[in-house]
Amino acid sequence: MADEDLEYPERGYTTQDVRAVREGAPSPRRRRRWPWILLLSIVIAPAALLALWAAITMNYTYSSGSRVGYVQKFSKKGWLCKTWEGDLAMATSPGVAPQIFPFSVRDDSIAAVIQQIMQTQDGRIALTYEEHRGVPTSCFGETDYFVSAARAVGPATGPGTFPAGTDPRGMPAGTQPAPATPAPVTPVTPRP
Repeated sequence: MADEDLEYPERGYTTQDVRAVREGAPSPRRRRRWPWILLLSIVIAPAALLALWAAITMNYTYSSGSRVGYVQKFSKKGWLCKTWEGDLAMATSPGVAPQIFPFSVRDDSIAAVIQQIMQTQDGRIALTYEEHRGVPTSCFGETDYFVSAARAVGPATGPGTFPAGTDPRGMPAGTQPAPATPAPVTPVTPRP
Protein backbone atom coordinates (compact mmCIF):
# COMPACT_ATOMS: atom_id res chain seq x y z
CA MET A 1 0.00 0.00 0.00
CA ALA A 2 1.27 3.22 -0.91
CA ASP A 3 1.05 6.24 1.22
CA GLU A 4 -0.52 8.14 -1.60
CA ASP A 5 -3.65 6.10 -1.54
CA LEU A 6 -4.42 6.83 2.07
CA GLU A 7 -6.74 9.66 2.87
CA TYR A 8 -6.04 11.60 5.96
CA PRO A 9 -8.92 13.30 7.77
CA GLU A 10 -8.79 17.09 7.90
CA ARG A 11 -7.05 18.39 10.89
CA GLY A 12 -8.44 20.90 13.34
CA TYR A 13 -7.29 24.48 13.50
CA THR A 14 -3.67 25.18 14.07
CA THR A 15 -2.18 28.20 15.77
CA GLN A 16 -1.61 29.87 12.42
CA ASP A 17 -5.25 29.31 11.46
CA VAL A 18 -6.51 30.86 14.71
CA ARG A 19 -4.23 33.87 14.28
CA ALA A 20 -5.45 34.41 10.73
CA VAL A 21 -9.10 34.32 11.86
CA ARG A 22 -8.47 36.81 14.69
CA GLU A 23 -6.72 39.29 12.41
CA GLY A 24 -9.47 39.24 9.84
CA ALA A 25 -12.52 39.46 12.11
CA PRO A 26 -13.33 42.40 14.40
CA SER A 27 -12.64 41.75 18.06
CA PRO A 28 -15.64 41.37 20.31
CA ARG A 29 -16.34 44.63 22.20
CA ARG A 30 -16.52 44.46 25.94
CA ARG A 31 -19.45 46.38 27.35
CA ARG A 32 -18.42 48.68 30.10
CA ARG A 33 -21.27 49.37 32.46
CA TRP A 34 -19.44 50.93 35.35
CA PRO A 35 -19.37 54.52 33.94
CA TRP A 36 -23.17 54.44 33.62
CA ILE A 37 -23.62 52.99 37.07
CA LEU A 38 -21.28 55.63 38.50
CA LEU A 39 -23.12 58.43 36.70
CA LEU A 40 -26.45 57.11 37.91
CA SER A 41 -25.37 56.73 41.53
CA ILE A 42 -23.49 60.05 41.86
CA VAL A 43 -25.51 62.50 39.76
CA ILE A 44 -28.91 61.31 38.65
CA ALA A 45 -30.16 59.52 41.79
CA PRO A 46 -29.44 62.44 44.21
CA ALA A 47 -30.92 64.95 41.74
CA ALA A 48 -34.08 62.84 41.44
CA LEU A 49 -34.35 62.54 45.23
CA LEU A 50 -33.89 66.30 45.63
CA ALA A 51 -36.59 67.00 43.02
CA LEU A 52 -38.96 64.53 44.70
CA TRP A 53 -38.34 66.09 48.14
CA ALA A 54 -38.90 69.61 46.78
CA ALA A 55 -42.14 68.55 45.08
CA ILE A 56 -43.44 66.98 48.29
CA THR A 57 -42.58 69.95 50.53
CA MET A 58 -43.93 72.56 48.10
CA ASN A 59 -47.25 70.71 47.69
CA TYR A 60 -47.77 69.99 51.40
CA THR A 61 -48.87 72.97 53.49
CA TYR A 62 -47.82 72.80 57.14
CA SER A 63 -49.93 75.82 58.13
CA SER A 64 -51.74 78.74 56.55
CA GLY A 65 -53.16 82.03 57.73
CA SER A 66 -52.98 85.77 57.35
CA ARG A 67 -50.99 88.58 58.93
CA VAL A 68 -51.70 92.31 58.96
CA GLY A 69 -49.13 95.06 59.24
CA TYR A 70 -46.81 97.34 57.31
CA VAL A 71 -44.23 96.05 54.83
CA GLN A 72 -40.84 97.33 56.01
CA LYS A 73 -38.67 95.97 53.24
CA PHE A 74 -39.40 94.17 50.01
CA SER A 75 -36.80 93.17 47.42
CA LYS A 76 -36.08 90.63 44.72
CA LYS A 77 -33.18 88.36 45.71
CA GLY A 78 -31.33 85.28 44.52
CA TRP A 79 -28.38 84.18 42.39
CA LEU A 80 -30.18 81.80 40.05
CA CYS A 81 -33.75 81.66 41.31
CA LYS A 82 -35.15 85.15 41.89
CA THR A 83 -37.81 85.45 44.60
CA TRP A 84 -39.31 88.42 46.38
CA GLU A 85 -38.37 88.60 50.06
CA GLY A 86 -39.87 90.96 52.60
CA ASP A 87 -40.52 91.79 56.24
CA LEU A 88 -43.94 92.68 57.65
CA ALA A 89 -43.96 94.77 60.84
CA MET A 90 -46.95 93.83 63.02
CA ALA A 91 -47.69 96.14 65.95
CA THR A 92 -50.29 95.20 68.55
CA SER A 93 -50.71 98.78 69.77
CA PRO A 94 -48.95 102.12 69.33
CA GLY A 95 -45.73 102.47 71.26
CA VAL A 96 -45.04 98.72 71.34
CA ALA A 97 -42.12 97.32 69.37
CA PRO A 98 -43.46 95.54 66.28
CA GLN A 99 -43.03 91.84 65.67
CA ILE A 100 -41.29 91.16 62.36
CA PHE A 101 -42.76 88.52 60.05
CA PRO A 102 -40.37 87.47 57.21
CA PHE A 103 -42.07 86.21 54.05
CA SER A 104 -41.34 85.12 50.47
CA VAL A 105 -43.31 85.76 47.28
CA ARG A 106 -42.81 83.55 44.22
CA ASP A 107 -45.44 85.15 41.97
CA ASP A 108 -44.59 88.48 40.30
CA SER A 109 -48.27 89.52 40.11
CA ILE A 110 -48.62 89.27 43.92
CA ALA A 111 -45.35 91.20 44.29
CA ALA A 112 -46.80 93.98 42.10
CA VAL A 113 -49.89 94.18 44.34
CA ILE A 114 -47.70 94.43 47.46
CA GLN A 115 -45.60 97.20 45.89
CA GLN A 116 -48.73 99.11 44.89
CA ILE A 117 -50.16 98.89 48.43
CA MET A 118 -46.82 99.96 49.92
CA GLN A 119 -46.99 103.19 47.90
CA THR A 120 -50.41 104.19 49.24
CA GLN A 121 -50.72 106.75 52.04
CA ASP A 122 -51.61 104.24 54.76
CA GLY A 123 -49.76 101.20 53.38
CA ARG A 124 -51.40 98.75 55.78
CA ILE A 125 -51.60 95.31 54.19
CA ALA A 126 -53.05 91.87 54.89
CA LEU A 127 -50.95 88.95 53.61
CA THR A 128 -52.40 85.46 53.18
CA TYR A 129 -49.62 82.89 53.47
CA GLU A 130 -48.85 79.16 53.49
CA GLU A 131 -46.03 77.67 55.53
CA HIS A 132 -43.96 74.98 53.79
CA ARG A 133 -41.43 73.43 56.15
CA GLY A 134 -38.38 71.48 55.02
CA VAL A 135 -37.96 72.97 51.54
CA PRO A 136 -34.55 71.62 50.47
CA THR A 137 -33.04 74.76 48.92
CA SER A 138 -33.44 78.52 49.18
CA CYS A 139 -34.18 78.59 45.44
CA PHE A 140 -37.91 78.56 46.21
CA GLY A 141 -37.63 81.29 48.87
CA GLU A 142 -35.48 82.19 51.85
CA THR A 143 -38.29 81.73 54.38
CA ASP A 144 -40.84 79.02 55.11
CA TYR A 145 -43.72 81.48 54.61
CA PHE A 146 -44.96 81.89 51.02
CA VAL A 147 -47.51 84.64 50.33
CA SER A 148 -50.45 83.53 48.18
CA ALA A 149 -52.53 86.76 48.30
CA ALA A 150 -52.28 90.37 49.42
CA ARG A 151 -54.90 93.04 49.99
CA ALA A 152 -54.99 96.56 51.37
CA VAL A 153 -56.72 97.18 54.69
CA GLY A 154 -57.78 100.47 56.23
CA PRO A 155 -56.09 102.25 59.07
CA ALA A 156 -55.81 100.41 62.36
CA THR A 157 -58.87 100.71 64.64
CA GLY A 158 -59.74 99.03 67.88
CA PRO A 159 -58.34 98.95 71.41
CA GLY A 160 -55.08 100.85 71.64
CA THR A 161 -55.46 102.57 68.27
CA PHE A 162 -56.66 106.10 67.67
CA PRO A 163 -58.38 107.70 64.69
CA ALA A 164 -56.13 109.74 62.43
CA GLY A 165 -55.50 113.25 63.72
CA THR A 166 -56.26 112.50 67.37
CA ASP A 167 -54.09 111.86 70.38
CA PRO A 168 -54.48 109.07 73.01
CA ARG A 169 -57.07 111.16 74.89
CA GLY A 170 -59.26 111.29 71.76
CA MET A 171 -58.75 115.04 71.37
CA PRO A 172 -57.66 116.66 68.13
CA ALA A 173 -53.90 116.61 67.83
CA GLY A 174 -52.19 119.74 69.12
CA THR A 175 -55.00 120.90 71.44
CA GLN A 176 -54.75 121.24 75.19
CA PRO A 177 -57.58 120.17 77.48
CA ALA A 178 -59.18 122.74 79.75
CA PRO A 179 -57.49 122.84 83.14
CA ALA A 180 -59.33 120.85 85.75
CA THR A 181 -60.69 122.72 88.76
CA PRO A 182 -59.44 121.27 92.01
CA ALA A 183 -62.02 119.74 94.34
CA PRO A 184 -62.59 121.65 97.59
CA VAL A 185 -60.66 120.26 100.49
CA THR A 186 -62.61 119.66 103.68
CA PRO A 187 -60.65 119.40 106.91
CA VAL A 188 -60.91 116.15 108.78
CA THR A 189 -61.33 116.37 112.51
CA PRO A 190 -60.07 113.56 114.68
CA ARG A 191 -62.53 111.76 116.96
CA PRO A 192 -62.03 111.98 120.70
